[in-house]
Amino acid sequence: MNLFDWLQHQVLPEWTRDESPDHRHPHKRRFTPGYRRKKGIVKNLWIGSGLLMIILATPALMLALAMGTTFLSFVILDETP
Repeated sequence: MNLFDWLQHQVLPEWTRDESPDHRHPHKRRFTPGYRRKKGIVKNLWIGSGLLMIILATPALMLALAMGTTFLSFVILDETP
């Protein structure tokens, strides 16, 4: 057990270490297959957005793209099924 794991074990509550999927629980829903699929979509969205930011290196466009991607990420990862 490294220092980070020990510190996490000491500081965080017990229910944060439980990785059993439950779509109704705010923490455990992160371990459901549907949420993992949504996380993959968001990851690919950010990769594409980052590539566009590198290609079109205009600060105003980068800011607008980052804000739009953030909004889409929250929409995709919303708690609704």
